[in-house]
Amino acid sequence: MKAEDVRAKTVDQLKDDLTDLRKESFNLRFQKVSGQLENTVRVRQVRRDIARVKTILGQKLIEATG
Repeated sequence: MKAEDVRAKTVDQLKDDLTDLRKESFNLRFQKVSGQLENTVRVRQVRRDIARVKTILGQKLIEATG
């Protein structure tokens, strides 16, 4: 997920993406503990995508209020 793609989304879409990413993160952690995780890089990607979405969501909320 690129930052420019995230910036093009609305606040509601970003909130939905954040929820989906958090669910995926939870599932990946569960797979890691149970030994079923095959793509270990995906954990890092999801963590960074969550941070990216939260950053841009915060920026959009600040722009909307100020």
